[in-house]
Amino acid sequence: MSARRHNRAVFYLVGFGLLMTFDTFGAICFKLAGMHALPVEANVDWLLRLFRHPWVYGAVLGYIGAFFTWMSLLKHAPIGPAFAASHLEVVSVTLISIWLFHEPLTAAKVIGALAILAGIACLALAEREQADSESAGSGPSATRAG
Repeated sequence: MSARRHNRAVFYLVGFGLLMTFDTFGAICFKLAGMHALPVEANVDWLLRLFRHPWVYGAVLGYIGAFFTWMSLLKHAPIGPAFAASHLEVVSVTLISIWLFHEPLTAAKVIGALAILAGIACLALAEREQADSESAGSGPSATRAG
């Protein structure tokens, strides 16, 4: 593996790990904020009660971090695998919710998580094959020049 490809792989792993962390943190904080804000009422008292809980600010922080991480990743990552990998938080939120909120692990959740992981793997492999063929000189840019 070339140094450039290695650096790019590390960038993607760290970047998508960070994106998943921010997204997961935001979603869990959002859930906790919602639980602490019950009962939901359409009035100022409810809003004041909601904004007294630190979980609301954690959710905002998580989503802001995810936004900036996502924008940075989009500068460098191919859109197909990047968009698929951006949904890894569905898997991490599901796993944390099972542990933290005692939500049930259902067959549908397992199948959904496996589908997300399989989709990411397929898109990443396709992107890798395309990059390999382009670097070997048989890619679309080489045929246009030829």
